[in-house]
Amino acid sequence: MGRRSKGGGAEGDGMRMQVVWRKGAVRLVLVSAIAWALLVILALAFHLWSCNSDVPFLSALCKKDSKVLYALDSIRSSSKPLHRCPIPVADDPDSVTIPKRTPNTIVKRLSYITVVKQDKDPSPLFGGRQSWKQREDSFKLNATMKVHCGFMKNSGADMDDVDVKYIQKCKIVVASGIFDGYDIPHQPSNISIRSQKLFCFLMVVDEVSLDFIEKNTTVKYLWRGKYTFAVAVHKHHRSIYEEGDAIKRRKRYARPLVDLQMKMYYHEGMEPWNPKKRMPSDVPEGAVLIREHTTMSDLFSCLWFNEVNLFTPRDQLSFGYVVYRLGDALKFFMFPNCEYNSLFILHRHTREHSSKVEWAKTIDEIVKKGLKESKGGLGLWTPYPADLSSVELPSVKRTSPAG
Repeated sequence: MGRRSKGGGAEGDGMRMQVVWRKGAVRLVLVSAIAWALLVILALAFHLWSCNSDVPFLSALCKKDSKVLYALDSIRSSSKPLHRCPIPVADDPDSVTIPKRTPNTIVKRLSYITVVKQDKDPSPLFGGRQSWKQREDSFKLNATMKVHCGFMKNSGADMDDVDVKYIQKCKIVVASGIFDGYDIPHQPSNISIRSQKLFCFLMVVDEVSLDFIEKNTTVKYLWRGKYTFAVAVHKHHRSIYEEGDAIKRRKRYARPLVDLQMKMYYHEGMEPWNPKKRMPSDVPEGAVLIREHTTMSDLFSCLWFNEVNLFTPRDQLSFGYVVYRLGDALKFFMFPNCEYNSLFILHRHTREHSSKVEWAKTIDEIVKKGLKESKGGLGLWTPYPADLSSVELPSVKRTSPAG
């Protein structure tokens, strides 16, 4: 009896010790988890504080390509309502006089270099294989010019004959489209019966998907100041170097290739935007409105496409450069972003990344892993006719936390 009682007491003590150990282990795990969570919160708080600090030492500690910053920026930008403002146009759009055909005063005749596809060359040509000399000559304005241009016959991106025949009957064309399967286009909506009779809607040209906000005054909007085309100012950025920094930070394209393109532009005299420049921004939003095809507006479109074809597909980087190279000969209208929001509803990209090259950190990584783009970017891999090793890009300061 006594042995059993003694043995039972020892067994009971062991069970009680096991319960104590289990409770202690659970408490230890909980305390460790809480301590770890507090440490993470403190680290994130310090990270955000350093990124928003004006103190050079603290701002230098900021990891600008952080996924945390990207996620917070996306939440902040998507949660804020779009700023819309009224468009100052005539009350009676039918009373507005449409300007006569704009005369071609500088470039009087524009033709295009014929693209001849070689059987042994399987890659799409788009605007053809432009040399550095041909690129430089294309910016030298003359009365008669012949340049490379995308979407020409045999370029690898021809429009279907049925589409060409269709748009020839149109008074106004609203076109959008996706390059390289980058995203899923939205069909236009919010279109009145009147606009359906007036506009032709195609999905062939641009990179973003837009819904049209119906306004009786929209058609006359482009005729302000008798400009042949207009484009909206970017919501956040004015300088292409700030836009390039945002592209790298958000991994929209390979950082070394963005830097290479920016170094070429800086070497060729493209300065960061400042209030003294003639245009309110060097960076556009995602829609170009064309009133009339003149030789100058067509030349601009070709040269812009050639830059996108030669370098990175981030077309907002090359827009300001082409404007800079054409100078005062190119006249167009940039309207405020709030007016853009009043004209269109912008659908965000459903696919933010289209290729593995966007994640590459070095050029060696791109070469070794075979990540070169197959449909463009030839200028990034063709030896540049100048030494860029000593070129230092201008410093960039974020003007918007969402940019």
